[in-house]
Amino acid sequence: MIFKLNLDSDIPIYVQLRNQIVMGIGLGYLKPDESLPTVRHLAEDIGVNAMTVNKAYTILKNEGFISINRRHGAIVNVSSADNIEVREKLESELALVISEAGLKGISKSDFITICDKLFQEMSGINKDLVID
Repeated sequence: MIFKLNLDSDIPIYVQLRNQIVMGIGLGYLKPDESLPTVRHLAEDIGVNAMTVNKAYTILKNEGFISINRRHGAIVNVSSADNIEVREKLESELALVISEAGLKGISKSDFITICDKLFQEMSGINKDLVID
């Protein structure tokens, strides 16, 4: 997977990296049980400090998207746990996105259509586990 980071963005590099890995998993570019590059190797490849990659990996581990093992490194770990914290975070983030969309003139039906299209593109998501 190729990471595209915007060094001029207001979004911290570790957040951009975290988001791209989550998107890579969702889109199916990164598969469950697939190894990620070591912190040092990824830092060298994308030209950032190893601490930046380490911070992104730590966040991903805490969120359950990867597991870290001393012998095997970082491994994609997709869990399907129904976690109330995940739902609360999702609702909070969606509330902001919906507010922004509505204020910019996006109708509810257009918003739902966009969400459905994007959801269908996420080949890395087990859609059988998602509640409609």
